[in-house]
Amino acid sequence: MATAARFLVLWDTPQDPVEFERHYREVHVPLSRKLPGLRRYVLGRNVAPIRGDESYYLVAELDFDDMASLQAAFRSPEGRRVAANAGVLAAGTGVRSMVFEVEDVG
Repeated sequence: MATAARFLVLWDTPQDPVEFERHYREVHVPLSRKLPGLRRYVLGRNVAPIRGDESYYLVAELDFDDMASLQAAFRSPEGRRVAANAGVLAAGTGVRSMVFEVEDVG
């Protein structure tokens, strides 16, 4: 059973979507792409809840080979820069994040 690790970020609708998008695309994505060991970085948009009423503006998924790689990435200087920049983005919106192991059962 092969596993990987995922960092999932759920962004609420920002107070200023135009500025959020600009900053996210021009600053945050380039910083995040420098994370050591990052294997995949995808964004989900037009999020529609199936159960419950939580809806998100943007969902980001960052995949790593394993939990140790993910943790090392965020302890790195690049990871600290990404975390600090996420704090800047979060000032104008709500954000939730989590890490977990993923298993491909397909």
